[in-house]
Amino acid sequence: MIVADTDVLIDYLAGREPSASRVALELNAASFGTTAITRFELLAGARSERQRGLVQTLLDALPALPLDATAADRAAEVRRELEARGEGIGMADSLIAGIVLTHGAVLLTRNTRHFERVPGLHLSGRY
Repeated sequence: MIVADTDVLIDYLAGREPSASRVALELNAASFGTTAITRFELLAGARSERQRGLVQTLLDALPALPLDATAADRAAEVRRELEARGEGIGMADSLIAGIVLTHGAVLLTRNTRHFERVPGLHLSGRY
């Protein structure tokens, strides 16, 4: 499964390439989704009624992998390990990484600078 990070979904909504084309392509695939964390970030960031409508339409088309106990535990491991090395990536990115790792998925992101620090996390950041 390919899991879209917040940045590429924002790019898709704004029509910014190359993310917009990649997300449009993946939306037709059965194994494409996002996380509950990205869902939260998109909905919280939608400032106008128009933005909320666009975000909601996109999210209605994407399954959102949950932050369950297993994913939360894995995210906590990621956060502890990275912070011990002085390479923290923030809470939201740690949670996203934990969810993606738990599901054995590939993260589609432009934020390779943060996520490449996470051991075992597979990225699809190059289009």
